[in-house]
Amino acid sequence: MIPVVGVQGQKVAVLGLGRSGLSAARALAAGGATPLCWDDNPGARERAEAEGFTCQPFRTAADFDDIARLIVSPGIPHLYPTPNPVVAAALSAGVPVDNDIGLFFQSFATHAWNGFDVAPRVVAVTGSNGKSTTSALIHHILSEVERPCQLAGNIGRGVLDLEPPIDGEVVVLELSSYQTELARSLTPDIAVFTNLSPDHLDRHAGMGGYFAAKRRLFSEGGPDRAVIGVDEPEGQYLAGQLSEGRRDDRVIRVSVAGKLTGPGWQVFARKGFLSEYRKGKQVGSIDLRGVPGLPGAHNHQNACAAYAVCRALGLAPKVIDAAFHSFSGLPHRSQLVGEKDGVRFVNDSKATNVDAAAKALSAFERVRWICGGLEKEGGLAELGTASSVRKAYVIGREAASFAMQLPMEAEVCTTMEKAVACAVAEAEEGDVVLLAPAAASFDQYDNFEQRGDDFVAAVRAYL
Repeated sequence: MIPVVGVQGQKVAVLGLGRSGLSAARALAAGGATPLCWDDNPGARERAEAEGFTCQPFRTAADFDDIARLIVSPGIPHLYPTPNPVVAAALSAGVPVDNDIGLFFQSFATHAWNGFDVAPRVVAVTGSNGKSTTSALIHHILSEVERPCQLAGNIGRGVLDLEPPIDGEVVVLELSSYQTELARSLTPDIAVFTNLSPDHLDRHAGMGGYFAAKRRLFSEGGPDRAVIGVDEPEGQYLAGQLSEGRRDDRVIRVSVAGKLTGPGWQVFARKGFLSEYRKGKQVGSIDLRGVPGLPGAHNHQNACAAYAVCRALGLAPKVIDAAFHSFSGLPHRSQLVGEKDGVRFVNDSKATNVDAAAKALSAFERVRWICGGLEKEGGLAELGTASSVRKAYVIGREAASFAMQLPMEAEVCTTMEKAVACAVAEAEEGDVVLLAPAAASFDQYDNFEQRGDDFVAAVRAYL
């Protein structure tokens, strides 16, 4: 646990008692604060009270008279589309609003570091797609070379559940826009921006607000080094804003759209080959085509970002290459479930938006595509022709409406069980049965993990 510093003797309100909320309450208590907790869910309050925390409602500004700060869980809106009433009351009372990420950066460094030979470092990864795989890949590479490291944030543990770092340790954090938007302290040593595509637009009042939330990771104090995907205009803009000139190697530009040129530091992938250029000369390369855990251009982008981070941490290309080949990937992200009669089954349930699904489809040549769910703002227009798809099998409560928008033959299946059965019945040798929903899961499932597990169970029953 990372005890929160600077809160001794204070009363701190905690709103939302899921993983991050309870973690924050524990860390606040460890730092000498008195957490006062609330969640609209009675079960969540019962779990908090079972740990000895006091739960009380906060309805008006007067309820915050003796509260030093309000800590808000990521899923609770604080601005758009409308602030949660508790957040609105805190703001009306002039009480600062923060989250567990802000508490982490406030509390991470301690006097114990004075005795370290190498100060611990924080790598923070954000972006629309690929941030989980990129974060896990960085952590995997560091683990393979026996560098002390921990992984947390939007993946794995809550940030305040981390162990206090040891000499030379690297902490890798995956951070969503919900987390970066509200944190009052954001000071990673290395920050990564993978890419940007429309997502969570209602929460951020459009693309401008969404990009602004991501961009905060690079503006609140600023990282020592930034790894920026430049295949979208926002990434190009961000790299330009952070750089002092063309030779400024504090910014490492990453691309899978084409070769990057210039005197700076670039890492890009073309036709399955990763190349690193610095000061106009190639200084490293890796053949990604035979890396089983990183199929497709979207995963090659993740590989480029992870490679750039590890090079910035001083690792050699050869050891990064070896670690790539031992990376098995993450569940629900281009996860190979199995193969039978020449047909592969791939679970990419994390492809919850159109851009992520399009990238998953482009990784394979002949796809039986299982898609559908709770459609996101913007529809399916950005999907394009999806020429690799032989047929789509549509799930979800609004499967018929979803299917009508698709540019290929589509069958309305509604349930995962039927979709897998239909795809299996029609699949031929060389086909890939791919779950890449291009939609949220909440019409039928609690989360994308549950949806992916349902797919895996149906496939394994067939296998």
